[in-house]
Amino acid sequence: MNTRRNFIKNTVKVIGASAIIPTFSFNAIRSKKAKKEVILGHGNYQYKLNRDWAKISTVRNPILNCHEMVMDRKGRLIMIGDHTDNNIMIFDKSGKLLDYWGTAYPGGHGLTLSKEGEEDFLFLTDSGWFIDKTGKWIKHNGRVTKTTTDGRVIFDIGHPQTIGLYKEGESFCPTEVAVGPNGDIYVADGYGQDYIIQYSAKGEYIRHWGGHENSNKNYNLNNAHGVAIDYRDKSNPVVVCTSRNDNAFKFFTLDGKYIRTLILPNMYVCRPVFDDNNLYSGVCWSQPKGEKFDWKAHTGFVTVLEGDKVVSNPGGTPPIYKGKELQKSYQLEDKPIYHGHDICIDEDKNLYVCQWNANKTGPLKLERV
Repeated sequence: MNTRRNFIKNTVKVIGASAIIPTFSFNAIRSKKAKKEVILGHGNYQYKLNRDWAKISTVRNPILNCHEMVMDRKGRLIMIGDHTDNNIMIFDKSGKLLDYWGTAYPGGHGLTLSKEGEEDFLFLTDSGWFIDKTGKWIKHNGRVTKTTTDGRVIFDIGHPQTIGLYKEGESFCPTEVAVGPNGDIYVADGYGQDYIIQYSAKGEYIRHWGGHENSNKNYNLNNAHGVAIDYRDKSNPVVVCTSRNDNAFKFFTLDGKYIRTLILPNMYVCRPVFDDNNLYSGVCWSQPKGEKFDWKAHTGFVTVLEGDKVVSNPGGTPPIYKGKELQKSYQLEDKPIYHGHDICIDEDKNLYVCQWNANKTGPLKLERV
């Protein structure tokens, strides 16, 4: 990887946020038209965009939205989407489809890997939002399901109303799960009541926090879209929650005590994804300069942080700091990434980007250069 990175860095002049260099594929030679390589990102975090990574037939394996992806201990890339012909798709790193399953998650949204002994398990979240046959968005109540990697259901976590936590009529539309160091399950009700609900490894309720009406406003969550465990300080793991409409991540102790807030101006971030000392996130939307925010518009990209500092925005403008204050970032004008909904990182530091509302396309691969 280092030799390849140095070769490309020495032969490509990066201009602004992206660079374009010519390359020839077999099809391009046949058509006598040269395709162009697109390099996205900044500083030490630059990537070659591969739009055609996922080798799938949209007839046999249709996609509505790619939502999230994880990598299991076998190096397989497992993706969740919301098409009930194949909620789960399993790829190798070349993009070859190895397996697919799942027909019961019309709102398939969140996917979390749990390594337990010698076996991997998955936590699937159905957000409750799905597209019906007429193309209309329909809301129902969601659920969390623990499965094996081949789809055998272990148990479900259903509506909190069944244990008296929610009142009648309050929606439960979970978007994400994180698994703590002792196996505790943290559920983000990001499209429902914006709570983080903590359960034991057996699915028994422990506590919850977040929501909207706390006397201490630091506990308020505004679209608690993602949740993850930050193990960068191995002696002190913490829970990191997305407050997407606040363009922020909020940090809490494992028992829900507020620690701090990290603001990312103009970035409607999805779940935090940790790798080494870095935090990665898809940016589902940004507000273009001089325009109103539009959740249906293609305005997303990806962001990369070293510690708390943004160092690269693949698909977006370069991060700019004035003193210690990060300025607003924006999507590039040519929209190389429509929406960054989730990021998966492999051992070579390549990124796999799942996109919501991306014209029914598969995940993108960003190859580290």
